[in-house]
Amino acid sequence: MNQLLEQFASEIDLSGPGNGRLRLVFGHACVARIQHLLEEPAVIECLAVLGKFVEGNVDNATLEIARAEADRLANQHRGSKSIDGCGHAAVSASYAVANAINGRALQAASYAAYALVYADGGYGAVAQPEAFEPEFAWQLRALKQLAGEHQAS
Repeated sequence: MNQLLEQFASEIDLSGPGNGRLRLVFGHACVARIQHLLEEPAVIECLAVLGKFVEGNVDNATLEIARAEADRLANQHRGSKSIDGCGHAAVSASYAVANAINGRALQAASYAAYALVYADGGYGAVAQPEAFEPEFAWQLRALKQLAGEHQAS
């Protein structure tokens, strides 16, 4: 749990109705950092659709199709039935995509951080809070920057 990110998200009312686009943009930014951990081409395509949406290049209907597909793919990933649910970096990355495309930015950020830690240090690393610190710090900086841009527009 990235407490500083959650605190800032609360301060700016990230979950509020006026911040739907910010949630998508931030979720996309977090997941784009872990795209290299995705294994399934269809999940990569879902992330691409989200990217095109935040750039204004696809419509809501296309995003909705990708949302349903991302959810389906994350829940049927071959590692998602394991005891810990996401012991494989690609599983966490797939869940990050599904959460990002559904506007659940904080959950996407959390899964993205787990994916990076799993990829860098394996299962044992997730028990070390300091393993998350670099990504948590990046996420907070990114949200602050994106929130400033969102407010200015």
